[in-house]
Formats: sequence, structure tokens, C-alpha cells
Amino acid sequence: MRGPAVVTLRCLFVDFNSYFASVEQFDHEALRGRPVGVVPVMAATTCCIAASREAKLHGVKTGTPVHEALERCPDIAIVQARPARYVELHHQLIAAIQDCIPIDGKPLSIDEVACRLIGRERQRDNAVAIAHKIKQTLIDRGLSPAIRCSIGIAPNTFLAKTASDIEKVDGLTVVELADLPTALHGLGLQDLCGVGPSMLQRLIDAGIETVEQLTAAPREHLRAIWGGIEGERFWAQLRGIEPPSRQRKAVASVGHSHVLDPQLRSAAGMRSVLFKLLAKAAMRLRMEQCKARGLSIHIRFVGKEQRFSRDLSFAPLDDTPTLLQLMAEAIEPLMRAAGNGRWKVKRYPPLSVAVSLIDLQPCAADSASLFPERQRNQALTRVLDQVNQRYGNNRLYFGAMQDALVHGAAPMRIPFQHIPDEASEADLGSAALVADPSMDELWLQRERQFKAMAETAHRQARERSAGSSRPAPAAPAHQPSGVGGWVRKRRTSDDEGGVGTTGSLF
Repeated sequence: MRGPAVVTLRCLFVDFNSYFASVEQFDHEALRGRPVGVVPVMAATTCCIAASREAKLHGVKTGTPVHEALERCPDIAIVQARPARYVELHHQLIAAIQDCIPIDGKPLSIDEVACRLIGRERQRDNAVAIAHKIKQTLIDRGLSPAIRCSIGIAPNTFLAKTASDIEKVDGLTVVELADLPTALHGLGLQDLCGVGPSMLQRLIDAGIETVEQLTAAPREHLRAIWGGIEGERFWAQLRGIEPPSRQRKAVASVGHSHVLDPQLRSAAGMRSVLFKLLAKAAMRLRMEQCKARGLSIHIRFVGKEQRFSRDLSFAPLDDTPTLLQLMAEAIEPLMRAAGNGRWKVKRYPPLSVAVSLIDLQPCAADSASLFPERQRNQALTRVLDQVNQRYGNNRLYFGAMQDALVHGAAPMRIPFQHIPDEASEADLGSAALVADPSMDELWLQRERQFKAMAETAHRQARERSAGSSRPAPAAPAHQPSGVGGWVRKRRTSDDEGGVGTTGSLF
């Protein structure tokens, strides 16, 4: 008799398998049944942002470098990501699910949906029937079998997501309260959401090496390991309790990164993409009704371990012209090095660029500028925003962005945990999207996650080729400024390091 199931099954979690790659297989029949890797740009130096089920059987996964994916699976099809198409299919899939059961709030990401079970839906047989109905609806609408989903049913969202990962290809797994904690003992620590490489090491250092040991650990022990309330939340989730949802934190930073296309791996191409990324970040900053007090710039090179990094601090800003001027001055030493031959661009071409506006504060906390030049820049920025929001993003743009726009560089990206906002992300001429601008923090989380995986993959590849495990140099700490004007840059010679700068690269 399964009496407890009547009251303990509270969440049904839908996870679309290998979503980006599955959409490519859905649209292109020739790709069905064969390994597929999805990449942000068609370049051998980038990483896969998604891999099909067939590719995963060869060890290719998210974050695997393209050259390594080709070594592991020579017949893999490498295709460039099509974000607008993934969003379009996302909304069709959400509509299919909502015809079977209401979604609990907003989708958790572009490929994950949590649904709350209520009343008789909490009975095991009824919950399983809903799961089968979802799968059948996908078949009836012609979306499956190319696009398939795994479904987990459990007492809370955390356990339902975990259950959906147990049988990954078109699976259906039910975990009841009576099954805990035994049902989790066969998993590895990193199979649990929230246990990444750094947390795994902290658990091992604390003497916890298996899920069985983790589920047996007292609440106070997990609080100490996590360093706060998150440890207690994790302890509760392992036991089927649904902790109160966390309030959305204020945005801490806005930024973008981009792996350069081969035709833009020059000093001028790098500069143009940086300008486009910063202009896009500045628009997002204003949409968040914030001003930035810092700017972080990072550039990586092919064949070189050291990066070019600058961290600037200044009085609160949100206007694009001033921010672009500050960045132009910050990268001027690198541009001079390219011009005089100190930076051998053909030998060490730029690989990727990243800009972030940091140390944010609400606009209401800042008074209006009294300087005529700043007032002019702010007025120009308002006009740019009005025109671009009405007629299409980048209908008006700064000339330094021309090369990036011509080559379609730094287009809208869709990490798994965000449905993008067309107004601030899609360039003029892109396919129309149904925008959901409320998930910017989820976008940033996924962006950081992918960048970390890509960085790790590149570092491991370099360490293997060099036969060493030398750690990468730590990024310089950001130093907030005091009152009174903005700091354009710290004056250091090209050969000398300083706070907020790297040392000489060349």
C-alpha cells in the first residue's frame, strides 16, 4: 500500500534532453541518430555548449573543446547555435506542457520546467499519468521523438530535478518520501544540483565522499561546510522539504563575453567587438535602472597563458559614450603594442573578449551630473535607446562597432537558464522572440557557468600539452573609487604592473 504517496509527491519536473542539439536534430533530419555538437562560433578553439545524446556516448559534453570533441568522435557534426530558434521551440514546448498541467510560476530555464502537484495529482498513479500525457502530447504535436524529455516526480523541486537526471534519455523516475534517503545513495555527489567542483572539494575535505555520508550528516555540519544558511537549505531539500523561495537579489553586475570569429582575430576586430559588448551591457544597465562604478575588461590570446586585464573604478555612470571612452583609453596600450610590433598579432591573435560593468548602485541613489559634457552624453544615450527600442537594436550605433556588426559578432546568446529579452539582446533583423526580461540573473548564472567550464577545458588542455599543472594567475582585485569624478585609468608604464592592470604581455 502506498498511502504516504498521496501527500508526499508535490513536484513534477520536466527536463528536455540535450535541448540545443535536439532542436538541431528536429530541424535537420540528416542529423538525427548521429553525434551533434553545438558551438557558439564555428572555430576550432571554442567549446561545445551542447551535445546530443549520441555525442555524449563518446564523452563529448558541455564545455568540451571542439578539437577534443573531434578526437573523441571524428564523425560528430559541429553546428553553430541558433538562439532565436531555440526560444521559438521553447514556447511551443511550454504550451504543450501547460495543456497537461499548470506550470509553477515561470520556467526555470529554457530546457527545465517545474510543475506543482495539488490535490489528487499527488497520488502516484495520477502523477505518473500526467507525466505520460506530457510525453504523448509532444509526440502528437510532432516534437518528439527528436525532442524528448526526462521527468522526475518527488516531494520537492530539488528531488524532482534530481530524479529527472537519474534516467536521462526519455526517462520517468518517481522518488517518494518513504524512498529517502536510500533512493539517492547510488548517485555521486556531483550528481546533486548545487555540488560543483569547489563544493565537492569542500565536502571531501570535511570527510564526506558519498551521498550516503551526505544524507547522514547533521544539519549543523552542512551549515558549516556551506558557510551559512545554504547548508541548512540543502539539508532540508535532501529530506523532501521545500525551503522558502529566495528573493531575487539585486543585480551585482552586467556583462558579456564573446569568442572571436577567426576573421575578427585582429587588433581592430577585437576592439570592435569590445565596443559592441560594452554598448550592449550599458543598455542592460539602464534597463535595470542602475549605474556602474567599475568596468572590468579581459582579453585572452591564442597560444598565451597570460591575459590582458584592466579594472577601472569611477563615479557612477550609465551613459554609453563615456563608458566607451573609458574602455578605449584602457585598451590603448594594447593597441599601441599591436601597431609598433610589440604584440605579434599573427602569432598571438586575440581569442576571446569580456567586459563587465560592476559595483552597481540604483539610479535613485545618485544625483544628476552638473558637467555639460556628461549632460550631453546622457542626452545622446537617451536618444539612442529610444531609437533602438522603437526601430530595432543597433539601428543607431557607434562607428567603432561597425566590424562587429558586419560579421554578426556577439549575437544574442541563450544559456540554459534564461529566456532572452529581445529589446536589449537581439540585433536588428534577428528573428522575433517572445521576451521574458525577468530572468537576467539566471542568464548571468548560466553565462558564468559556461565560461567557467570553457576556461577549465582550455586550462586542462594546456596543462596536458605542457606536462605541468601550473595554476593560472589570479585576477586583480577590483578597487572601488572614492568621491569626486571618475578615474579614466591608472597611469602606469606599459612595462610595469599596477593595481587593476596586468603586467607586460609582450
